[in-house]
Amino acid sequence: MKLSIVSLSLLLMIGCKESNQKKETVKVAAETKKQTEPKNIAFYVGTYTNGESEGIYSYSVNSEGKLKNNGLAAKSENPSFLTFSNDKKYLLAVNEIEDAEGQGGVESYKIEADTLKLINKSPSGGAHPCFIVANEANFVLTANYSSGNVGLLQLNAAGELSGILDVHQHTGKGTTERQKGPHAHSVWLQPTQKDVVEVDLGTNELWFTTIDEKNKKLVPKKSAKLAMERGAGPRHMTFHPNGKWAYVFNELNSTITQLSLENETYKIERSISTVPSDFKGENTAADIHITSNGKFLYASNRGHNSIAIFEVGADGSLKSIGFESVKGDGPRNFAISPKEEFLLVANQYTNNIVSFKKNPETGLLTYMDEIDAPSPVCILFK
Repeated sequence: MKLSIVSLSLLLMIGCKESNQKKETVKVAAETKKQTEPKNIAFYVGTYTNGESEGIYSYSVNSEGKLKNNGLAAKSENPSFLTFSNDKKYLLAVNEIEDAEGQGGVESYKIEADTLKLINKSPSGGAHPCFIVANEANFVLTANYSSGNVGLLQLNAAGELSGILDVHQHTGKGTTERQKGPHAHSVWLQPTQKDVVEVDLGTNELWFTTIDEKNKKLVPKKSAKLAMERGAGPRHMTFHPNGKWAYVFNELNSTITQLSLENETYKIERSISTVPSDFKGENTAADIHITSNGKFLYASNRGHNSIAIFEVGADGSLKSIGFESVKGDGPRNFAISPKEEFLLVANQYTNNIVSFKKNPETGLLTYMDEIDAPSPVCILFK
């Protein structure tokens, strides 16, 4: 009898040990699986809503470059460009429209997981706003394309937008059919966060202002404007991380113009084409970005439907090192992922987003995946 009890105890001990070992094995296997599973990088997509789109969508790309649609984040009318507040608690979107008062809109959303909760809306200061940015003090700037002006608003600590505080109206015209009047296409903050560059395709100029925080006004700088090459049509720009150079992407002649900053004033250095010399079709330039180390610069071509890839020289000059097909039509916007592993392209006319792996050594791109997206025109990584 005693032997049986001892034997039973031994069997129970062995069984418990094996059970614990199995549990530990399962736990380790689960942790290993979790570690090896592709991690998702979330991003928002702004769209035009004159087709199947309903507003702002949530997507993600994993560590293998695979794309996923996480659904509609917020219903909105023509949210064509997106940005974050300085603390990234709020998402700001333009409504690229013209209402009865000749105004477009600006919306503020609280970010909640994969959804966006609307806080409030304000006028943008002009018709068809197509760009928005916020500085460290949460002053908000909009570029109103049809009105040819830049609107100034401010976001408070609760994420509420003020009404329009000031409007900087551009005047003049360029030399082409699309330059019969001012068309503010984008607005950029210099490293000071108070000095502003307003890019106007219609007047063919860059306009320079400063945010007067006390009076909440946009004040023209002493050197108020810089003209681009005749018929260039400046659209977007990007700044080299050294703060000495900036690059203006010209929509109408498909060139990038390098600027240098001297005594707080920009001057033109040189320009380079973003399409191959043997390309004979029509092309309009769209978006431009530089890597955080300042080594490579990318620009999107609509018509040639490519990402033009450049290496940045020691003097800031650009050397063309390749072109990558975007696997679609109308690459209006693209974005580089936060750790710069991927470059994602929004093809407006073929309703798709395409992911590319970015080689950190060569700057070249490798196609990874694509996914349907209704009229995508802006990609904003979280």
